[in-house]
Amino acid sequence: MTDEQPGTYTNPILNADWSDPDVVRVGDDFYLTASSFGRAPGLPLLHSRDLVHWTLVGHALERLEPAAEFRTPRHDCGVWAPSLRHHDDRFWIFWGDPDQGIFQVNAPQIRGPWTRPHLVKEGKGLIDPCPLWDEETGEAYLVHAWAKSRAGVKNRLTGHRMHPEGTAVLDEGKLIVEGDRIPGWFTLEGPKLYRHDGWYWILAPAGGVETGWQGALRARDFFGPYEARIVLEQKDTEVNGPHQGAWVRTASGEDWFLHFQQRGAYGRVVHLQPMRWGTEGASRSNEAESGGGWPVIGDEGAPVLEHRRPDLPAGPPAAPATDDDFPGGRFGRQWSWTANPQDGFATQHSADGLRLTCVRTADAHDLRTLPNVLTQRLPGLPSAVEVELRLHSEEPGARAGLAVLGDAFGWIGLQREADGAVHLVHRFAEPVAETERDAADPRLAPEGRARLRIEIGSGARCRFAYDVGDGEGLRYSGPVFAATPWRWVGALLGLFALAPVGTGHAGAASFDEFRIRPL
Repeated sequence: MTDEQPGTYTNPILNADWSDPDVVRVGDDFYLTASSFGRAPGLPLLHSRDLVHWTLVGHALERLEPAAEFRTPRHDCGVWAPSLRHHDDRFWIFWGDPDQGIFQVNAPQIRGPWTRPHLVKEGKGLIDPCPLWDEETGEAYLVHAWAKSRAGVKNRLTGHRMHPEGTAVLDEGKLIVEGDRIPGWFTLEGPKLYRHDGWYWILAPAGGVETGWQGALRARDFFGPYEARIVLEQKDTEVNGPHQGAWVRTASGEDWFLHFQQRGAYGRVVHLQPMRWGTEGASRSNEAESGGGWPVIGDEGAPVLEHRRPDLPAGPPAAPATDDDFPGGRFGRQWSWTANPQDGFATQHSADGLRLTCVRTADAHDLRTLPNVLTQRLPGLPSAVEVELRLHSEEPGARAGLAVLGDAFGWIGLQREADGAVHLVHRFAEPVAETERDAADPRLAPEGRARLRIEIGSGARCRFAYDVGDGEGLRYSGPVFAATPWRWVGALLGLFALAPVGTGHAGAASFDEFRIRPL
């Protein structure tokens, strides 16, 4: 995010894969969470005072459950489309695991302590849940969507009465919106439930991730019937599929809407849109009869790229952290493992720098299958990523490196050979390949260390480079590699250390001075 001129902001405000955002205001503070799928820790928690600048303050989910299901990577599974709410002096997050059901965690403060996941409703294909504690009636409700890949149905929303403590649904559920009955609508999902002006409102996307639109549905009764309108769509802008997000109102009464845009390997970046309640598309007489207007988002229903800032005290420029010196051997909040971590993945020590254990595995040929890859999101702007690496392991076949990880992957790093020498290696695998292969010939790294670099250009096209300290400086390696996402998850940057199957401790590799700089 950069400002075009004072007093304005430019979209996207979060230019990385903060997928399926939901936002809540508590006092003068705004909090955001997003999908984290199969990574741990999950459910990232971001904070802002001005809706434009955000910092990452923690995670609500230390490990995915059931823990055994996420011992190995399940990149497109796990935490889908969470909803964040504040009720009864507690923060609540509900999410759907498409293979398990609807879960909930809660905490007295955004930084925790968060409860362990509680299964609210068991079942396959239950996704995108959102609760509502109705202050007007005292009732509690829950709405969710369906994943056809698990349940055999989609394009519909189911509503439940919910226990006031958010622990269970109190009925079998009722189909409250059937998308097939709305002309032209398909893949209705991601509902966010609100009460406003005497109506129950569901803000929900439809039309698919890359090319869809944002819908609004309203009814006088939670269980319907609902009427629907499209309130945000691409129109003649460059913002494809502007949908699935959150309505938030500032303390002064301004309304704003945050949503994502699917950008290929970069994942789902977050935009901020102005919002108001108006009479768009309806006569004044009809509005009087129906009791109020519909949301008007962006520029009369089209997404804006630049706009006046919210009427809030401007904070200093801020963004979720990316750089890391790994002080005291610990990694920052921006990192997550590709599955539930196991003891010994990283070694704690007093000095700065991250020491990763060379984990023994029979699957070193395919980084996509390994739980001990430490990842963070791919930056959405052209950037250079650098890190210092030293391979300490004396084990033949031990390796460590810096990766771009997705349905395809590429990495550059160091490997110990049978004769004890350390080589700089650069490897990759296509999406259909089951094993990696060389992207360039190995090169001797005489000191067992290297400065690794990946330059990420437009279209997430990556150039790998290295400096092994032999006096020749930085050199490029191999052809350009095009980063790719998984089905629902953007590409990731990753650090890893591995060793072949064997007995005993296989040693470690150390990483230091991780940096991301704009190109």
